[in-house]
Amino acid sequence: MAQAPTPRKAQGGARLAPGTAALPSGQEKTPSTGALYTTSMPREARMPFHGELCIAPASSPGPAACAPPPRASMSHPMSASFYDIMAQRGLIHQSTDEQMHERLQQPCTAYIGFDPTADSLHVGSLVPVMVLAWLQRCGHRPLALVGGATGMIGDPSGKTSVRTMLSAEEIAHNTQAIGAQIGRVVRFGDGPTDARLLNNADWLADRTWIDILRDYGPHFSVNRMLTMDSVKGRMEAGGITFLEFNYMVMQAADFVHLAQHYDCTLQMGGQDQWGNIVMGIELGRRMHGLSLAGLTMPLVTKADGSKFGKSEQGNIWLSAERTSVHDFFQFWRNVADADVSRFLAFFTFLPMRQINDLCAEEGQALNAAKETLAYEVTALIHGEEAAQRARDDARKAFTGGDVSGDSIPHSALTSQELASGIGLLLLMTRSGLTASNGEARRLVQGGGVRVNDVKITDPALQLDPSYVVEGRMVVRVGKKKIHRFDVVG
Repeated sequence: MAQAPTPRKAQGGARLAPGTAALPSGQEKTPSTGALYTTSMPREARMPFHGELCIAPASSPGPAACAPPPRASMSHPMSASFYDIMAQRGLIHQSTDEQMHERLQQPCTAYIGFDPTADSLHVGSLVPVMVLAWLQRCGHRPLALVGGATGMIGDPSGKTSVRTMLSAEEIAHNTQAIGAQIGRVVRFGDGPTDARLLNNADWLADRTWIDILRDYGPHFSVNRMLTMDSVKGRMEAGGITFLEFNYMVMQAADFVHLAQHYDCTLQMGGQDQWGNIVMGIELGRRMHGLSLAGLTMPLVTKADGSKFGKSEQGNIWLSAERTSVHDFFQFWRNVADADVSRFLAFFTFLPMRQINDLCAEEGQALNAAKETLAYEVTALIHGEEAAQRARDDARKAFTGGDVSGDSIPHSALTSQELASGIGLLLLMTRSGLTASNGEARRLVQGGGVRVNDVKITDPALQLDPSYVVEGRMVVRVGKKKIHRFDVVG
């Protein structure tokens, strides 16, 4: 690529877009990208932001007009660009363009890709969905690309092993399900700022190998591809298959196709997508002289450095069939104190001033902010009614002992099973309170399990009708997990 003028630097040498304030020392250094510009914006430099953010109404042709996002109270609105909003909420990790702030002052079309590896997104995928929603609310046009074709290969980014291969039928089903979930947050339609749901199988699946080699092969350097983190990580972990090695070629081809057919000039994604995005920008320039750009978001981790979006039982999904509304609500309600402010900024549309006010307290006083986080995200994904029910039922169950609410995890237990006696460990595993009998045994031996508020320490306990109270039996694990067994028959 042609070398552009050197971008200005903040303290510590980080390269910043024009109009961006210098950041404090100690900020993260970004990787070298040749002629591409990068911006690394640590959370400490971005928050708290004492101001109100504005969004464009559906009828607005441009990015500067203001209107409140869902359930956001904004008493003193001011205009803000999409870039400003992302920066203020801690959602920018890197940018390929020194002029990104200026680029986003004008309406543009941008896309984010989603791999259809399951029939539901998990909570970690909410970050790119929220970014698309903010993009739309600022008067730009979002494209949600579900990888019906690339999903047949599997993205090696951030992975240390080959992904499980899915059938074409499974991918088609997952694509439809994921599109419906994105549609809960992003408005699809035919208007100038309405989102489009696209599937790259529509332009990649029927192309021949020779077509792809002739069209794209001359523009890729294997030496360059080997320098990308997604490839280097796999090489260091034991190697990468030729199949996965081609993933970045297909993703680059997606960007060029979207630029030509949808006037899409910006690709966004998690920071692990940096190399794939860069290759798409370079391919567009080499093939058609296109001026494309990329913007990445930080991968979300918990304050203790552990992986975000998992519980003891595995991923937290957006699908109520995979993760109950109660468990979804409780996941957010029980985040660590150090995470609540950041997660409110990432996963809700609440103004930053309100978030800062909510998080000004510490200790028990921060519980109100956690409940707000849980309510806002649950309402966004499952609707207001489900969020209210989950909140009210949780309050009753964990403060007043009333576990009759419909959203409380529950299942049927037959009187015949109880009559012959049924093991506590079996019930804990069957209900999903624990992932295995071994885990259940350790919890019981550690004194962390209660049946009807009575601590149980015998892992060999057999439950019988004497444990039934008013037609139900309640098992609690610690202070945060509960399951109600309704006795039938």
